[in-house]
Amino acid sequence: MFHQFKVYTVESVTSGHPDKVCDQISDAILDACLAQDPRSRVAVETFGAHGALVIGGEVTTGARLNAEQIAKKVYRDIGYRERLAISEHIVKQSPDIAMGVDQDGAGDQGIMYGYATDETREFLPLGIPLVHALTRGLEELRTSGGAPWLRPDGKAQVTIEDGETRSVLVSAQHDKNISNEEIRTTLIKKLIGPLLGKKRDGVEILINPTGKFVLGGFAADTGLTGRKIMVDTYGGLIPHGGGAFSGKDATKVDRSAAYMARFAAKNLVANGYAKRAFVSVAYAIGRAEPLMAEGVDERGRSLAPILKKHFDFRPRAIIERLGLDRPIFRQTASYGHFGKKGLPWEEVIKM
Repeated sequence: MFHQFKVYTVESVTSGHPDKVCDQISDAILDACLAQDPRSRVAVETFGAHGALVIGGEVTTGARLNAEQIAKKVYRDIGYRERLAISEHIVKQSPDIAMGVDQDGAGDQGIMYGYATDETREFLPLGIPLVHALTRGLEELRTSGGAPWLRPDGKAQVTIEDGETRSVLVSAQHDKNISNEEIRTTLIKKLIGPLLGKKRDGVEILINPTGKFVLGGFAADTGLTGRKIMVDTYGGLIPHGGGAFSGKDATKVDRSAAYMARFAAKNLVANGYAKRAFVSVAYAIGRAEPLMAEGVDERGRSLAPILKKHFDFRPRAIIERLGLDRPIFRQTASYGHFGKKGLPWEEVIKM
């Protein structure tokens, strides 16, 4: 139920990782719909591989949508310049249909989880903000000119033992003309060293362990929306219901209820009800009231009475409380959906 491992490892990927490119395109399409029509219903998936990109799904919206142009802009924004052959297969339905069938019930059955701990200021286990800081740092070094030979693709992993960093692994796509020695020296000096500070002593540092990472992105690998659900959430340290987030509007409880569960867990900890809070909620398709909503603290004591007093897990109530009918989702599609400033489910309230 809780992350109670003496030793654990978590990973993150850069915004240029093929799966994350697809997540960002799907969420940019969602945002484009919501910007014009907050009632939009969106379910969009993206698949990319070796010069080709396929966008498919269903939307119910009054928005005028050019998914191909959105995809091209996201791809360029990330830093890729290769041409993509884009194939769009989005079925658009009349928004009048949604008005007739939408009764504010859950869009599907499923189980969602939320978690928070007082271990860090992000209310996340130590390794998670650290590993995202590594991959975000790779992107910042590339775009700022601090390491102009970096390319958009990349990954990081950290291993934590007894609350201390034991190892750091960084795999960074790079220009073919740069030496392994310069890559290692630069990343330790400008990225890893500043993040670890005085705690660097004794930490094993691995950088590009295969020896070369020139080919990346869709040129090297396929990408698919929703394939980095552990990177998006809690690194596999707590259970996951299995539902991905990106490309889905907030009527899909896979996304909105997971956000609400995190909001509840974080505020249970922030308000002193637990040092670690674990929240779980389950739904039946078409029914607004959850089948269950449970919360427990680090000792396994139920927090359900407090949870139900302060948090309404009906889908419409979640959307209204967190403002999830706004175009705020592309920013979530890289470097995790939790622990980042400015997201409504990360707000601390007084209970």
